[in-house]
Amino acid sequence: MKITIDKETDTLYFRFDESKKVESEEVRPGVTLDFDDKDSVVGVEFLNVSSRATQKSFQICNFS
Repeated sequence: MKITIDKETDTLYFRFDESKKVESEEVRPGVTLDFDDKDSVVGVEFLNVSSRATQKSFQICNFS
């Protein structure tokens, strides 16, 4: 799994494997799931992550 935080776009992305992403679906406002050709989730993107979590929580998780 790969975790990416982009401070410039304020996004957090979890990539579960290297399967090719063929479709994306916004399942809640600001939460998008990426699917492969077998309809399995291969990634999750969270927009506006700074409003969903505190900077301290990222420091505890060692993401920053």
